[in-house]
Amino acid sequence: MLLMKEDVAAQKTARSLAEPVVVTPGAAGAIRVVRGQLLRITALGDGAVASLFGFSVDDPGIWLSVHHTRVFSNSYLLGSGMRLVNNRRRPVMVLGKDSVRRHDLLLPGSTTAWLAGRGYAGQQGCMDAVAAELARLKMPVPKLPDPVNLFMHVDLERNGAIAPRPNETRAGDSITCRVVMDTLFIVSACCTGIEGNDRPAPLRLSAAEALTDFPAQ
Repeated sequence: MLLMKEDVAAQKTARSLAEPVVVTPGAAGAIRVVRGQLLRITALGDGAVASLFGFSVDDPGIWLSVHHTRVFSNSYLLGSGMRLVNNRRRPVMVLGKDSVRRHDLLLPGSTTAWLAGRGYAGQQGCMDAVAAELARLKMPVPKLPDPVNLFMHVDLERNGAIAPRPNETRAGDSITCRVVMDTLFIVSACCTGIEGNDRPAPLRLSAAEALTDFPAQ
């Protein structure tokens, strides 16, 4: 039994743990998280929105799918214990600790051209920033799916209208998920082009084996 415990400890020590990544406003960053580890995304400024993408490390043709997540969970709202799934309807991560509890599963990512047409001149869109990050990593993907827009405050009204609400995210707010598939996560901190949620702010991406391994906030 002692040997088994030592083997488990050795395996845990040998697991790669990505260094924290700070994503600057108007850009995207990437972090690789392996199965069983925790991913935490932290707002480093008021009004932050984190547009989250994820691609299987083994097969970039498998990605975190907001569409399949809505159908799989029969909900357009994220809640504690909810599983976010990929385009094969298999879990990618499970939502855990969440200080905001308001996120968007409805809206597509912004593009530079779309932002310019809405008066946000000189702002890089989420989709363009993510494409640039994937190119930097030399990771070709079949397509860029719609993101999970963490910290974005959007309601769905009775008549079906999508109604953005003023962003209430504050510096230090975070969301933590248990990852169940080796995944490269790409997170954009770009302007959304959605009034009330359009103030890009920096983000921190970090991974840990347990909640207690994260620094105190």
